[in-house]
Amino acid sequence: MTCQLVALTVDANDPVALERFWSSVLSSEMTEDSGDGVTLIPGDTGFRIRFVHTPEQKSGPNQIHFDLTSASLEDQQRTVSRSLELGARHIDIGQRPEEGHVVLADPEGNEFCVTEPGNTFLAGCGSIGALSCDGSREVGHFWSEALGWPLVWDQDQETAIRSPGGGPKITWGGPPLMPKTGKDRLHLDVAPPAGGDQSAEVERLLSLGATRVDIGQGEVGWVVMADPGGHEFCVRPTGAAT
Repeated sequence: MTCQLVALTVDANDPVALERFWSSVLSSEMTEDSGDGVTLIPGDTGFRIRFVHTPEQKSGPNQIHFDLTSASLEDQQRTVSRSLELGARHIDIGQRPEEGHVVLADPEGNEFCVTEPGNTFLAGCGSIGALSCDGSREVGHFWSEALGWPLVWDQDQETAIRSPGGGPKITWGGPPLMPKTGKDRLHLDVAPPAGGDQSAEVERLLSLGATRVDIGQGEVGWVVMADPGGHEFCVRPTGAAT
């Protein structure tokens, strides 16, 4: 039995403000108070986006970012303009002038790309076309096994997986890898489906190459782990997928 991706968790200095930004950018009105933060529920991703408070300031490039899709050049420009109006800014991460995507940072500095229309790799993936990750081929294969999502790309050290039910791809760019600067500001939350067992799922993930990690979480109901690339993720209690 494989686990399910239930959320992408984003550490935020102001979770409410950052959720409002992304709710407006993604044109999503479905939100909920999750007790320890604010949760956005996009209609076409299959998982939630949780914003939880952290006092820590962003210290380096994130190792996960959104690739947003565009239906036309006008649509791309609308997304860029709307993002800038809401507090985003243009950033330079070494992109070349001939590349069609626009690189921005949200109000807390989290990088994201607004891709050009006609991007065949992200066709049909929804408004969030991909969670683009820094990581090796080994990490991509780990997550394919962990989630039971098939590899839809596996060439030149670059990998991508996608749920059989559709939605965004998760991609890993392969080497050269960025140095990791502290705890990841964005991480995946997974959980066994209803009827599954959290402890058994943790053991399965350990057998696939994950490790347990201590980030100061204390006594909590979830288990903090790291994938083979050292990127943290959480295994939520049984039934959290529902």
